[in-house]
Amino acid sequence: MEYIYTVMLLNKSGKDVNEANVSAVLKAAGVEVDSAKIKSLIAALDGVDIEKVISESSVAVSAAPSSTSSGSDEKTAQKAEEKKKEAAPAVDASAGLGSLF
Repeated sequence: MEYIYTVMLLNKSGKDVNEANVSAVLKAAGVEVDSAKIKSLIAALDGVDIEKVISESSVAVSAAPSSTSSGSDEKTAQKAEEKKKEAAPAVDASAGLGSLF
């Protein structure tokens, strides 16, 4: 995952995504660099518009919780979670993995 994060970081900062830059970022982070992985990653990304891929991804991005939340916010969140649990229909354990999809 460090390699993917490095590519995203380089892309976001406007730097070229190449073997030297990926290697430099990984070394700076204290990660043991595997040059074969870097070469493979760079080859796989050849011609890929990283910004387009990120914008089209199906992963929902949510804001990180604030560290200044009050106790009442936590209680409200707990109550909402309890209501979700109460409202959720019971799933038959024998239904197996098929019930997940």
